Amino acid sequence: MARMKAAMAAVLVMEKEGVTQAFGVPGAAINPLYAQLRERETIAHVLARHVEGASHMAEGYTRARAGNIGVCIGTSGPAGTDMITGLYSAQADSIPILCITGQAPRARLHKEDFQAVDIASIAKPVTKWATTVLEPAQVPRAFQQAFHLMRSGRPGPVLIDLPFDVQMAEIEFDIETYEPLPVYKPAASRKQAERAIEMLNSAERPLIVAGGGIVNADASDLLVQFAELTGIPVIPTLMGWGTIADDHPLMAGMVGLQTSHRYGNATMLASDFVIGIGNRWANRHTGSPEVYCKGRRFIHVDIEPTQIGRVFAPDYGIVSDAKAALEQLIAVARDWKAAGKLRDRSAWAGECQGRKRSIAYLRKTNFDDVPMKPQRVYQCMNRAFGEDVCYVSTIGLSQIAGAQFLHVYKPRHWINCGQAGPLGWTVPAALGVRAADPSRKIVALSGDYDFQFMLEELAVGAQFKLPYIHVVVNNSYLGLIRQAQRGFAMDYCVQLAFDNINSPEDGAARSYGVDHVKVVEGLGCKAIRVLSADQIAPAIKQAEAWMAEHQVPVVIEVMLERVTNIAMGTEIDNVVEFEELATDKADVPTAVALLD
Repeated sequence: MARMKAAMAAVLVMEKEGVTQAFGVPGAAINPLYAQLRERETIAHVLARHVEGASHMAEGYTRARAGNIGVCIGTSGPAGTDMITGLYSAQADSIPILCITGQAPRARLHKEDFQAVDIASIAKPVTKWATTVLEPAQVPRAFQQAFHLMRSGRPGPVLIDLPFDVQMAEIEFDIETYEPLPVYKPAASRKQAERAIEMLNSAERPLIVAGGGIVNADASDLLVQFAELTGIPVIPTLMGWGTIADDHPLMAGMVGLQTSHRYGNATMLASDFVIGIGNRWANRHTGSPEVYCKGRRFIHVDIEPTQIGRVFAPDYGIVSDAKAALEQLIAVARDWKAAGKLRDRSAWAGECQGRKRSIAYLRKTNFDDVPMKPQRVYQCMNRAFGEDVCYVSTIGLSQIAGAQFLHVYKPRHWINCGQAGPLGWTVPAALGVRAADPSRKIVALSGDYDFQFMLEELAVGAQFKLPYIHVVVNNSYLGLIRQAQRGFAMDYCVQLAFDNINSPEDGAARSYGVDHVKVVEGLGCKAIRVLSADQIAPAIKQAEAWMAEHQVPVVIEVMLERVTNIAMGTEIDNVVEFEELATDKADVPTAVALLD
């Protein structure tokens, strides 16, 4: 046993639980914890420029690698409320992050003290657990419980609020005998897997819908193994993109109202049976259940019991961690195959492949317009970045078009804020990914409005040497909201353009308003402005050279035409194509070549 400050016990527990990196902003109410971090020097710390940014950095850090838990730290009051958006984002996408806030001394909690707020009550709806620790001796157990909860069942975030005097108090604690609590994850049984395989085997045109739960469970290899064993094509959700490579013969495309492929939607509508694994049946994927479910039966496998039947009632539900379920499904499928009972799916898989390689189901990208159309930008990105690239994005037409036109080949190489979609998420999340993986090829993708929300965090990348490429597609519009306003016959309060008095009269960016190149350079990073398709590849080469030389983020700003409507609709059988479709292989060279 040893006598120590409660704040030191918190640091020691985090070390034992595997924490090596934190993001945050110090302040008076949390300085006791920072003092112990400084004394130990075992947990690296990145100083954010905004506390919300710290929470998104923690998200990016967690999402980058299996087993990671990002930690974000802030002082009391507004620091905690600033991190609520990050907690909401993490909760919505089943991402474990630990948020630690300082608090006024216990004797001042009911006296409306400076920057004192009941942050635990505020955070409860967007966390698995939020608590203010009122007894110093309970600090190590609160942190132990936090890691247990974050990892057990459906993963998610936790907030621990520490009053100043609780952090400072001395307690007895034996870190040498500390052990993490066992993690609980529900697991499918053999009988459940047998029933699922029996139902799948009775179908004529089955599909697997692969969700983000497969990524969380680090089970992408098992998914591919199961698909190849059974011959069943796979539809990844946006959060599950990369669980099976885009060029795999059984990757059948994405489905949905926005982030979807035409061939993916067509294949879903042609199917008669779907097994969803680790997915939520999110509305941007399904549209209305009446259309999505018509003519097909469903199995739903999810780690969270309350997800089964939440959107629609499946024909069979299994509460299980995705990895445990896939292990059982593979074992049963192997036995069936050995016994000659597993159906041959080659004709159905071939039909799905045919749609994927057919020009009739592909969108045009080979536009020569200047200012550029976004479709051409993504075509150039596919050619330039290759298969090892990891994309980070959040919301808007930039993300929607990116999901329609980019290609992802590995799990955790499409890192996207799915359900919450807060503007500004991309910059700090990309920095968190870089902190988690110093060698990964990281490319962030933003529209100009998302980029402007938290671009001050680029200074963090410059200060802490966290280099990555950030592609900003700039149309000087709230593009997604403008497109949605078409239904109200208006274009109101969504224009970002103004005549920038500090830009040259003939400058390409003058009428677009904010001069992102100057702002980025002022934050200690590098930036390039691109006006046409032939400039993109050289800009990427220059960006890579600058990253290697200076170890800072590099922004490539691509000037787009002001208005481009991206394909989307109200149902998966009613997606509107605003631009012409592909006419030859020059339009979509990578998409058509995937299976050739």
